[in-house]
Amino acid sequence: MNLIAGILLLSSLTCADRSRIGQQSLAQDTSTVYQMKNASSGGTGKFYKGREIAQVMGAGGAGWLERNERQQEENTQLAISKLPLSPNSVVADIGAGTGYFTFQIARQIPDGKVLAVEVQDEFIGYLKNRGRELQINNVEVIKGTEKSANLPSNSVDLAIMIDVYHELLFPQEMLLSIKNALKPGGKLLMLEYRAEDPDIAIKKLHKMSVAQVDKEMQANGFRLLKKEDFLPIQHFLLFEKR
Repeated sequence: MNLIAGILLLSSLTCADRSRIGQQSLAQDTSTVYQMKNASSGGTGKFYKGREIAQVMGAGGAGWLERNERQQEENTQLAISKLPLSPNSVVADIGAGTGYFTFQIARQIPDGKVLAVEVQDEFIGYLKNRGRELQINNVEVIKGTEKSANLPSNSVDLAIMIDVYHELLFPQEMLLSIKNALKPGGKLLMLEYRAEDPDIAIKKLHKMSVAQVDKEMQANGFRLLKKEDFLPIQHFLLFEKR
């Protein structure tokens, strides 16, 4: 399955998942932080800092996350090699999905731990089963909420969000939760498909520009430390809390 075919497949396979996830939250959200407008294709109709939040990818997209072509299309191994890790790092994979990054990172930090944070029960079950199959013991699966990663304060060296942030229904609340979980000097790494490149065959709402990401991060107390575009189709953006 190639990149374009995968995105089209997600659009058709996960409609039920996406319609189920977060609809109650959208209806109940009356905060002035967010604005509600008519939803565009693939969008929620909920806007933050001028950006429409994308619909959530449901567990029906597990095959897309684990596709054989992912390494070639995204160079995930290079991304992992560039993470600021030490052997005893505590890493929080926010929106871990199937654990594609979770379990690879866990092998890099034998004396550390990866906290795989997920909201969807289907993915939580997948993560637990996959950990047992791989016999990887330094991964802890944590059930988060739409507003919180449910992590202890000052417990995390590095939080990562891999093509996840654009789907967060409550980005301000989640960023506050992550900020509180980071240790002094802790970092937040985000990978997002590059909105600046129209040739990247990803739907519009599933791409983000550096300017938009930085605007939202600054508003929530993060400072951009590093911006890299060494990956084929994604920004590599490393932040620290101010």
